[in-house]
Amino acid sequence: MTPVRCLRSLRSLCLYGLAAATALAAATTAQAQAYPTKPVRIVVAYAAGGGADALARAMAGNLSQSLGQQFVVENKPGAGGISAAETVAKSPADGYTVLLTDTQYVISPSLFSKLPYDPTKDLTGVSLMTRVPLYLAVKSTAPFQTLQDFVKDAKAHPGKYNYGSAGIGSLHHIAMESFKASTGLDVVHVPYKGSGQSVVGFLGGETTVLVASLPSILPHIKAGNVKLLAVSSLQRSPQAPEVPPMADIVPGYDFSTEIGLLAPTATPPAVVKKLSDAVATALKDPALLDRVSNVMGASAVGSTPAEYATNLTTNIARYAEAVKVSGAKVE
Repeated sequence: MTPVRCLRSLRSLCLYGLAAATALAAATTAQAQAYPTKPVRIVVAYAAGGGADALARAMAGNLSQSLGQQFVVENKPGAGGISAAETVAKSPADGYTVLLTDTQYVISPSLFSKLPYDPTKDLTGVSLMTRVPLYLAVKSTAPFQTLQDFVKDAKAHPGKYNYGSAGIGSLHHIAMESFKASTGLDVVHVPYKGSGQSVVGFLGGETTVLVASLPSILPHIKAGNVKLLAVSSLQRSPQAPEVPPMADIVPGYDFSTEIGLLAPTATPPAVVKKLSDAVATALKDPALLDRVSNVMGASAVGSTPAEYATNLTTNIARYAEAVKVSGAKVE
């Protein structure tokens, strides 16, 4: 083949490739504009009745109205959210199966020796929706009024106090172990099978300190049986502004449950953005905001896909160190 013919062939291939790329881009844009054309499944990593489920159902109703297709909630609890994440990771990357999960998603890579999916490659962030802080609670009859009082007394009496968590490797467990390591406390961990059981055990006198979300203990606070010493967020929470942060004692301390929406990584970016934008709009709805604040004890976020992707990557690394400190391991 002559040089001229080679150049002509190369030019034809380039034009063909450009045309194909243009056609693919046009098809993707059209797909995003039409999305959704059928019901969307929101797979929730936890059982019905909890905070994540409440958010999923409120969000599903809002998205159904704004996007014109039904959003269906499917609860798939098990192994700290691993079952749900695996289901979505192995689903078609078309935006019709998404995952609603929480901070356990970034804890699991360090907690389990092997996962049935790659959390850094198989799923991508759509939107970080809410943050839910944890609280350090004691009985109203406890001999201390502040977090500083508790730390002072616990240091003076190693092993005297114990605390209840939602289980080994839960955020409750890891957050408290991090606080213990930073302050040099010797407080015994009592793991339960879920936050509900930890509250029951605490109220029954099995533990002296409890790490829990506000909604799970609010009725007992109102009844005068429980008081809050501190909150796990970096700053005071709007839901309990009178409660100081644990960061007052441990600078930079910040452990909150973050609930977000993810999709299979190969989902078209335009589809992910459309869904993310709809979530952000939903989180400005007064009725949804009221539910987020008063039912879940949470604060709305509504991030972009890129912001949430960065958040996930950062927290996978951050919780690797926190899990190491806690000594937690699940096989």
